[in-house]
Amino acid sequence: MRINKYLADKGISTRRGADTLISAGKILINGRKAVLGDKVSPADKVEVAGIKEDRNLKYFAYNKPLGLETKDIEERIAEILPEGVNRLFPVGRLDKDSSGLIILTNDGRITDRLLNPKSFHEKEYQVVLDHPITNTILRGLKEGLSIGGFTARKALVRKIDAETFDIILTEGQNRQIRRMCRAFSYDVMSLTRFRVMNILIENQKQGTLREIKGVELDLFLKSLGL
Repeated sequence: MRINKYLADKGISTRRGADTLISAGKILINGRKAVLGDKVSPADKVEVAGIKEDRNLKYFAYNKPLGLETKDIEERIAEILPEGVNRLFPVGRLDKDSSGLIILTNDGRITDRLLNPKSFHEKEYQVVLDHPITNTILRGLKEGLSIGGFTARKALVRKIDAETFDIILTEGQNRQIRRMCRAFSYDVMSLTRFRVMNILIENQKQGTLREIKGVELDLFLKSLGL
């Protein structure tokens, strides 16, 4: 198993974060500094300098505000983390001009399970466009379309009012919804993700954390095969 996947499965870091730790010389394999691409087996001793493995796994729903880059979330939430929770990382991303639900956790196992498009996990968004919606764009979104060399899957779409619709995706290409709408000469005025699988932000205020626990967490983890 590659060292970055090992660290992610142990809940120590995301794969990308693991690569950063490796490049910084903070990962040791059998006493030597790891390098990118190293592989480990169950017999190997893996040490992480300066980081204590945390098996107190936590999961939170964060309502990302407009204007905040996903990469800056960890710094933003540092002052509102519950007592005993030392670090959380975001699973997936939303661009700076979008708001809504991001799952935050210290469980590196869920990253690939949630984001891998082969898993077909649902993510639901509300989209406001710059002019009235036509049947042409609704049909195109429902049937799937090619955008910049990428073919989007068929989507479930529900029209809310003249310029607003909800859409359910099972994949997450960069700025996918904006690109799909642009293919029909629409600009997105507002984009909010309000559901990931069974997790909802509902009436949660922007910039706040809500712990995922109980039956809600059980269903979430079970759906991810954990």
